Parts: sequence; structure tokens; C-alpha cells
Amino acid sequence: METRGEKMLALRRARMAAAPPFLRGAFRPFFFGGAVWAVVALGIWMTALTHGTALPSAFDPLTWHRHEMLFGFVGAIVSGFLLTAIPNWTGRLPIAGAPLAALFALWLAGRAAVLFSEATGLLPAALIDAGFYVVLALVAGREVIAGKNRNLPMVGLVLLFGLASGADHAAAAGVIADPMVAVRFAIALVVLMISLIGGRIVPSFTRNWMTKRGIHDGLPSQPGRFDMATLAVTGLALAAWTISATGAVTAALLVIAAVLQTVRLARWRGWRTVADPIVVILHLGYAWIPFGLALLAVSILAGQPPASVAIHSLTAGGMATMILAVMTRATLGHTGRPLQAGPATVAAFLLVTAGAVLRVLAPMVLANPFIGLEVAAMLWGAAFAVFAVAYGQALFAARVDDPGS
Repeated sequence: METRGEKMLALRRARMAAAPPFLRGAFRPFFFGGAVWAVVALGIWMTALTHGTALPSAFDPLTWHRHEMLFGFVGAIVSGFLLTAIPNWTGRLPIAGAPLAALFALWLAGRAAVLFSEATGLLPAALIDAGFYVVLALVAGREVIAGKNRNLPMVGLVLLFGLASGADHAAAAGVIADPMVAVRFAIALVVLMISLIGGRIVPSFTRNWMTKRGIHDGLPSQPGRFDMATLAVTGLALAAWTISATGAVTAALLVIAAVLQTVRLARWRGWRTVADPIVVILHLGYAWIPFGLALLAVSILAGQPPASVAIHSLTAGGMATMILAVMTRATLGHTGRPLQAGPATVAAFLLVTAGAVLRVLAPMVLANPFIGLEVAAMLWGAAFAVFAVAYGQALFAARVDDPGS
């Protein structure tokens, strides 16, 4: 007789075979949806900012922009990455077919609920929006536990991310006095995710690239004690910043974290990979993390640059660049395509970098920073538009080397 586990495995295999290609892996709907939403949400925000257009949301336009960039766009990519990585971690078949469609629909419902929350009310919007991350954490947690895998802390971070989303709704309703505390909490969580996962994949992919090219000296190693110490200090610094975005102690912790993260990045020797855009972009994306932490410290101590500049270093710079780096690599790999950056991919990398750099520099160096912010938004949004167009066919089509998966 078949065991319950064998029956579940057979059911998943059948679900994979019956599902359209777009629903055969979470990276497909969530990467595509996240990229499209990045463009749409940024367009809505810039229209509201430029023309004073009112949004049908209970959130004011700036609060909506912050929320949707974090819990809409970034949250979608985190979801796609997590559910795609779990089968590699556990050896179990991926979530696919109807269950995946239901998860993606819940994410979409969250975007609509927040945008039209003036009509539906904040509480229903919060339940749908934050509820998505609770459901995601439950699904991911079940898979990790069933696979007896060590990555349960990642599931915990996703659950906390959902808590941050709920807290942002509470702040918008006036229940929480500090309107930025939930945003800082969410940024801290994503930076920790990048530090944790990036600390594994960046040296691993770099080492593989070097080995294939006959470079055998000074290869990056997997995380050790120094990396664990760096993560601990970074977590402590971000916790202090979340609780209080001012004070010498918070600034000192951020400086120490920035130094440790810089040393960590240097140990991976990313300059050796400059010939391959799909590898070097991982190092460039990670470099925004220590830079952003250092800018936060300078902003606290000197009052300049504005805190928003430091925050955009971590978000528009670090998060967005790492997201593009991971989305392109994962899409190519999981659809059976060569891990090579074509012209469109290189263009997306250049656009997101130019947009982030201009967003950081505009308030500090331009006589009319608003024009710089508009151009930065166009460049940054164009990067994700290029991804959606260039990778859309691959995300909707079956694997080129195995059409049945």
C-alpha cells in the first residue's frame, strides 16, 4: 500500500504535469507579477507626486508608495525566491498548479485591497495584505519541517515581514504613533534576508565561476564565524535603528555593521568576476548594503544626507539590484537556459544601477533634485520593464530542456 507521503508525492507530480507552465514554479508568477507591479506602482506614485493626483487608498500617497514597494514588489520576489528555493533545500516537489495560483491570487488581492482601501476600509485591506504572508509562512514552514531542513529561520523572517505589513496598516490608522517604525522593521528584515541568503549564494556562485575558469587561488568560502558575527552585529544595528532612528549608539552599531559587511564583501573577491555581468551584479547589489548602513549612520550623526537617501541606498539600490540579479539567474537556470547575460539583461542591470545612483545623488548634488528624482524613477522602472518583456516568454513557457516541467 502507498503511504500518505507517497500519495502526496504522486498528487504533486500529477499537479505539476497538469499545470500550465506559468504555474509550475513560484518564481514564474511572482517574478513576473513583482516586476510588472514595480513599474505600475512606481508610475502611480510618480503621477501622484507630480500632478497631486489623489489615490483611492486610505493610505496617503507617500505611505502607499513605501508600502507597495516593500510589501508588494519586494514581497512578491521574496515569495517567489523562497518557494523556489525550498525544493532545492528539501528535495520535495515545488508548490504548483492550483495551490500556487491561489497564493498568487492572494498576493494580487492584497495589492488591490491596499490601493482601494478607501472604499473597502483599512481592516479588510490589512487582513488580506498581511494575511498573505501568514499563509506563505505556513506553506513554506510545512515544506521545510517536512523536509527536516535547517532553513526554518527564513520562514520566521517571512512571518515577521507579515507582522511588519500589519503594523504599517496600524500606523496608517493612527494606532501606532511612529509612522515609519513598520517601514524600518521591514527594511531591516529584508536586509537581513539579503545578508543571510546573499552570504551563501554570492560566494558560492563566485567560487563556481572562478573554478570553471581555472582560478584556484583565493576562492571565496562558505559562511564561517566571521560571517556569523557580521550577521549578528548587522541584526543588532538594524534592531536599534528600527526602535530608534536616532542616537549615537544606533549610529555606532551601524558603522560597525557597515565595516564588517564591507570586509565580508571584499573576502568574496568580486572584482575578479567583472567580465561576467550575471556574476558581478551580485557583488554590486550586495555592496549597496554596507554603503546604505554607513549612510544611515552619517545621516544620524550629521543630519545629512537626509534619511530618505540612506533608505533608498538600501531599497532602490541594494534590494532592487539583488532582486534583478536573483530573478535573472533563477529564471535562466530554472527554465533550462544558459546562465548568460544577454543585451537585455545587461541593459536592465545598467538601468537599475543608474536609477539607484541618481536617486541617492539627486538630493545632494542637483540644484533641482525633483527632476533628478523623476529621471531616476524612469531609469529604475525601465529596468523592471525590460525584465518583464525580456523574460516574460521564458516565465510563461515550459523549460526548453524538459517541456514537461
